[in-house]
Amino acid sequence: MTEKFMSMKNLKFTLHSRKGKYSSKTPGFLKDHTPKTIDMILKAAFDLGKKVMHPMFEEMDRFPPVLENGRVHVHEGVRPMLETLGKDGWISAGLPEKWGGEDMPASLMHCIYFIFAAANYSASTFSGLTMGAANLILSFGTKELQDVYLPPMLAGKWQGTMALTEPEAGSSLGDLSCEAMPVEKEQYKICGEKIFISAGDHDGVDNIIHLMLARITGAPEGVKGISLFLVPKFRPESRGSLVENDVTVTQVFHKLGYKGAPITGLRMGENDNCIGYLVGEENKGLAYMFQMMNGARLEVGMGATGIATTAYHSSLEYCRTRHQGRKIAEPKNSEQVAIIQHPDVKRMLLFQRAVSEGALALILQCGMYEDIFTTDPSQTDCHLLLELLTPIAKTYPSEMGILSTSTAIQCFGGYGYCDDFPVEQHFRDMRVHTIHEGTTGIQAMDLLGRKVVAQNGRALMLLKEEILQTAGEARHSAGLDDMADQLVSYVALLEQVTMKIAAMGKNKGMDAYLANATLYLEMFGIIVIAWQWLSMAHAAATKLEQGVPKKTDQLFYEGKIHVATYFYSHELVRVNSISMTLGCETMVTLAIPEACFTD
Repeated sequence: MTEKFMSMKNLKFTLHSRKGKYSSKTPGFLKDHTPKTIDMILKAAFDLGKKVMHPMFEEMDRFPPVLENGRVHVHEGVRPMLETLGKDGWISAGLPEKWGGEDMPASLMHCIYFIFAAANYSASTFSGLTMGAANLILSFGTKELQDVYLPPMLAGKWQGTMALTEPEAGSSLGDLSCEAMPVEKEQYKICGEKIFISAGDHDGVDNIIHLMLARITGAPEGVKGISLFLVPKFRPESRGSLVENDVTVTQVFHKLGYKGAPITGLRMGENDNCIGYLVGEENKGLAYMFQMMNGARLEVGMGATGIATTAYHSSLEYCRTRHQGRKIAEPKNSEQVAIIQHPDVKRMLLFQRAVSEGALALILQCGMYEDIFTTDPSQTDCHLLLELLTPIAKTYPSEMGILSTSTAIQCFGGYGYCDDFPVEQHFRDMRVHTIHEGTTGIQAMDLLGRKVVAQNGRALMLLKEEILQTAGEARHSAGLDDMADQLVSYVALLEQVTMKIAAMGKNKGMDAYLANATLYLEMFGIIVIAWQWLSMAHAAATKLEQGVPKKTDQLFYEGKIHVATYFYSHELVRVNSISMTLGCETMVTLAIPEACFTD
């Protein structure tokens, strides 16, 4: 297993290479942090990932969680890891100082999660889930709930979860049937089932705290009748003891990948004794949960980016050391060369790097918008841009990460298909990300059905301004004119396609408007990543023009420009064929009758 799972140099470059209207100099971005404090934080996160998480990466996959006597047993390293994350303040880092946090900006939190996910994705999810649940309690819970539940959660002693999905209600949350019956003020008896609950039970902590969606008896049907509840596995008593809360683990799902973290089924109220505590107001649960879900969608994208990144570093190391074949022009009896010298292998490495580094840049772009808006809520344009880009930041690394990790396997040849090397695990771990926190189809409908049309398309207009500014600035760097022109032309094409789809929807209805939403999301994502690559190429070219004293730094910046060139010549051009499909009036997905799907 390779020791290098990410590049700290690339992470720092990406974090600080923001240009355009909003940049590293914008008030609110990274708040009061200096390059020195940022480096200290990132180094500490990297050391923890390297020393604590990465060593158990393969073991957590080889020995997945098991359900015995009603309790899920996980890798023995999970408990000390969570205690360390709690004791050292990583779980509380994004919270206010009152709760032991540092009020850390979202951009830095994304960087930390990236490091942890690259080190060991399964291990990284435990604390990430607790952070999300703790934020919900802090935002909407009563003082009593906060005082009782937050301290042990932030200390890594209690696990937080997000319990939404039911056997008959997955993406369609309006159909959920888990019931909450009033007992006394803010206390309810919970009855129902949940499935696919990440970290839904395990012995790495002393208690599991579910942030659960349920419907209060008599509540309106659909999403308007959903409330949010805190449902602990064990209820804390006044003297500090814990009593069982009638939450039963029905199963641990056996998964393709991501095996180190348990995904469970739960049954509440089998003995009519499961108590849940209302969080916030009745019937507003879905709106509250979306706070956690939106953040979680960026985390899913960053998790996929982390996996793709470490798979790239594994294949890069292998390609440098594996000798096979000879250059075409050399004699047959000459010595074999490292496979990285073969053009097609370089192509595969370029593709992986283009995907992983482009995705990282996009999510940190989202983090910047989030930080600026959080610090100054009057910056509503940043909020609109964040909302528009979130489905892309979740989907692009998830979908393309599958292809990227598959390409990593290809670099290894037959060895890549075997568990002698970690890339087959990265491929398996990657696959869930297109499903987590809303499938690709859900993200596509969110983008085209909500975000693009919000405020009469203002978010799309703002994004166009951002991209055009990047293109204009990049033209000042030698060699980037063609890329800038390409990007501008593809933004114009995106506008044309968007208007044509809107016209189809107006003439043929919403089914026609959303029929190819996933393809639209794919096209949109490629263009947005091209924007990020032009921005990085411009930042790298600027560094080179200023003069770089170290040879390694010069090669790094030159490499950035080469990868950007690859993306524009090999990936961005795919937009042409996608736009042709999107512009086609004949929609086979609408035209084909269900009965035609026959043997």
